[in-house]
Amino acid sequence: MKVLYALQKTGNGHIARAETIIPLLKKYVDLDVLISGHNSQLQLNEKPKYDLSGISLIYSKKGGVSYYKTATENNYFQAINQIFRLDFSQYDLIINDFEPITAWNAKVHKLPIVALSHQASLLFKETPKPDNFQFFEEQVLKYYAPAKIKYGFHFERFNDAIFTPVIRDSIRKLNPTKKEHYALYLPSYPLKTIIEKLNKTSVNWKIFHKEAKNRENYTNCECFPVNQTTFLEAMESCTGVLCNSGFELPAESLFLKKKLYTIPMKNQYEQFYNAKGLEKIGVDGNLTLEEEKIQHWIDSDKCIEVNYPNETEQIIKTILERHR
Repeated sequence: MKVLYALQKTGNGHIARAETIIPLLKKYVDLDVLISGHNSQLQLNEKPKYDLSGISLIYSKKGGVSYYKTATENNYFQAINQIFRLDFSQYDLIINDFEPITAWNAKVHKLPIVALSHQASLLFKETPKPDNFQFFEEQVLKYYAPAKIKYGFHFERFNDAIFTPVIRDSIRKLNPTKKEHYALYLPSYPLKTIIEKLNKTSVNWKIFHKEAKNRENYTNCECFPVNQTTFLEAMESCTGVLCNSGFELPAESLFLKKKLYTIPMKNQYEQFYNAKGLEKIGVDGNLTLEEEKIQHWIDSDKCIEVNYPNETEQIIKTILERHR
């Protein structure tokens, strides 16, 4: 069976999940990998067969997505050309992690495709919905990478076709402790703003940010360039994690039994879905970068227990058996 696994590079979650999924797919099928997009700090462990510019969300400097930059800094003509001209007919199945080129190519050319992504889980009626329902954003979720057959990942199994998060082996192998620091990864805010806020709190921080070129100290804030190994070390030993209301990093933090504080990225509708999902399991996921709220969280002992078993291989086997 020849399979194309397609994922995108907006954010880091898709590539983090691919770390686990790609080796499992290789055990059972003849696999090629396609990536598209241009806004991730992580790199895929192996060279993909296809590396496309794709369509990525682009951040502003105010803690959110910039619609203007997203509209002007993506090559939509090239993306449309790839949708119509690339030939993926040699594949028996396309497994799509919210990647638009292959999704629309499969729709146009009537190719077999299944969605396997966190975003797919948001389209099920049982999934908790944001309070600020937005019609346009709902259409983006539905049509950005369309597929009739959907399997999703979420913080809880809200539907039989929704699975608990894929936790990478690099996370599962950690031995979590609680030392005197907190870890932060918040790429949607300027580093200066983050430091100004956290300098007013009572604990030490290890901050990972693309603006940090070297390891530097600012009072109680130790800043690092984005580096997977160093970040995992900080995650393993921290007391709590502060991050955007994405999916993969909050799920990994919960798995490691870390206190969690998440801030939805402005104009990133999916993150308000995530915040609602976190609320469903007992985490206040809709917070802001305010020192008083952060200090209140620091002073709290609240830590949510989750059960995320290692079932990814069985999920992959089930999907392949159903769609041969």
